[in-house]
Amino acid sequence: MKKIEAIIREEKLEPVKKSLEELGYFGMTVTEVIGRGKQKGIPLKWGAKEYRVDFLPKLKLEVVVLDEDLSSVVNAIVRSTRTGEIGDGKIFIIPVENAIRIRTGDTGGNAV
Repeated sequence: MKKIEAIIREEKLEPVKKSLEELGYFGMTVTEVIGRGKQKGIPLKWGAKEYRVDFLPKLKLEVVVLDEDLSSVVNAIVRSTRTGEIGDGKIFIIPVENAIRIRTGDTGGNAV
């Protein structure tokens, strides 16, 4: 199993959610986060003064998938979020040793 952590634009949550549901993945965790990448924020003008917003609002989407579904889930996230502009986000893939569904006691892939 793998845990996918995707940092995405806020407005891309609904397209990602729909794409993952089509693949049979309904469970996910979404957290509001702020961050910055290589662009180091964005410059904004207020009146005649210019200033830089260092940290931008994003969403962190977390989903645990079976190894055999990893590439299709990652591709669905990329397709649903890519605009081609700076700030589209990042995807991190982390190994998961085990999972346990608390309600039933199911473990491993059955818990996902």
